[in-house]
Amino acid sequence: MQESADDRAGDAPSRSRWLGDLLDCHGAALALYAAQWTTAPEDCVQEALVRLAAEIPPPEQPVAWLCTVVRRHAMNQARSDRRRHQREQHAWKERLASRSAHRQQGELLDAVASLQGDLRELVVLKIWGGLTFNEMAEVLSTPSSTLHRKYREALDQLRKLWEVPCPGMTQTE
Repeated sequence: MQESADDRAGDAPSRSRWLGDLLDCHGAALALYAAQWTTAPEDCVQEALVRLAAEIPPPEQPVAWLCTVVRRHAMNQARSDRRRHQREQHAWKERLASRSAHRQQGELLDAVASLQGDLRELVVLKIWGGLTFNEMAEVLSTPSSTLHRKYREALDQLRKLWEVPCPGMTQTE
């Protein structure tokens, strides 16, 4: 397959024949070469042939040139696949965490909503409002010692609502 650059750069039909001959003679070997780095070796060979078809004038050593392009493309494809896989894994973990967080948040809000009005108010002021017991005592006109006791009562009720019994374990009081 020793053709001159003029023969390779000739008219479209002869150029197509030349590319077809290259593919017939070296396509399998190029795909095998690309398979070292990527799971889509045929795509790499095809990309290299498309690039070769656009080369004017064609390279003096087309098979070596194809090997170089196939190698680069396969390595780039492998890097791209790894990055995509990492992004997909990260996104999957984020979605799982988000769903879990939303579910838990919803369960928590439902549990808080099930508390009696005064207990619910204490939990909201303390946890979401960030108020101290002295500040809550001022807001609610109630002694802080009473608020401490009621807050513990609210937390105990929430704990009971959120407890998930483990099989084979007994609860101690």
